Amino acid sequence: MANAHNEWVAVTLHGPQAWTAPLLAAADAYAFLAPLDCIIPLADPHGVDEAVLAQLAPQRTIFRLPAHLAGDKSLQKKCRQWRDAGYRILLDGADASPVVAAQVDARALSFDAAGARPALHQLLPLPGPHLAYNIADAGQIAALQELGVSWFAGDYALQHARQQGEPDDATSRRRLMALLGLLARDADAHELEVPLKQDPSLSYHLLKLVNSAAFGFTAPITSFSQAITLLGRRQLQRWLQLLLYARQQDDGKIHALLPLAAVRAAQMEALCQLRGGDRDAQDLAFMAGVFSLLDVLLGMPMQEIIATLNLAPEVSAALLERDGELGTLLALVESATPPPEGLRRAGIDGETYWRSLLQAYQWAIQVSRNL
Repeated sequence: MANAHNEWVAVTLHGPQAWTAPLLAAADAYAFLAPLDCIIPLADPHGVDEAVLAQLAPQRTIFRLPAHLAGDKSLQKKCRQWRDAGYRILLDGADASPVVAAQVDARALSFDAAGARPALHQLLPLPGPHLAYNIADAGQIAALQELGVSWFAGDYALQHARQQGEPDDATSRRRLMALLGLLARDADAHELEVPLKQDPSLSYHLLKLVNSAAFGFTAPITSFSQAITLLGRRQLQRWLQLLLYARQQDDGKIHALLPLAAVRAAQMEALCQLRGGDRDAQDLAFMAGVFSLLDVLLGMPMQEIIATLNLAPEVSAALLERDGELGTLLALVESATPPPEGLRRAGIDGETYWRSLLQAYQWAIQVSRNL
């Protein structure tokens, strides 16, 4: 879930309800996902007993209840107990009303943006934040904001990125492609400085990054040569790959693709490491993950992008055809719900996948706050 500035605010955990609490508790997921809230859809609210609650963090957990269950007297009693314990309740359904929400102590509504929408009078009396999910087009967000919605979820991030790309800005594209080419062939620091100095947005974000609390340098960093020296080649390459997604938008928002690229890159690296890959292999896995959204970012076919870069053959094969070991991993991390056969093909069990995903989210959250 993101707010109107494309900053992540919460995650929804999809899957069998009986699995949710044990997964959150066993992997210490709340710590990895901090400070994001965790939204748990409840198809069967009566299945949430004391044993389940003991595995959850009340102040970070939001229960999403179907609106048609709000009239259940025993559920209303449960909801009052949950509220008193610190849990929040999100009433799901476009036909919900403030009166119905009050029956289960819900302070906000959620609804499927692909279907009917609630009216302003349904949302306005409640404090929120209200949530719209399954948003496929970023153009819907302005109208949803007018309704009072402030949390958004769906594939709109990819559509938004395409619309906000710069397919007609040949100069900007050439600079991006030149920088990508330099990174791919491990160019020296002086060569990297040239496109950085030509692109004010990338320059700003690089200096902002190295001066952030994430690095803890005591003296301010004011030049590219300082930044390159202090970060080191390996870290510089990684951060510059991500900085391609941090280009300032006209409306001042962070790029919607940035956290998605960070998750893919970090999970690819984690899975490669867990499979025994060395440091060089992990770097290639990270690169495949972060570059996998370049076609969306640049509004270009991936074939054209690869043709201009001097990438390692295994990275090119992964990006173009999802071929080889890297391609297998990339197909896995791109899946919203990884299929069992995909996990078996990659030689990864469910617990390993879950832990790698949590690590990736933790890193992406940090990245989004520092870029």
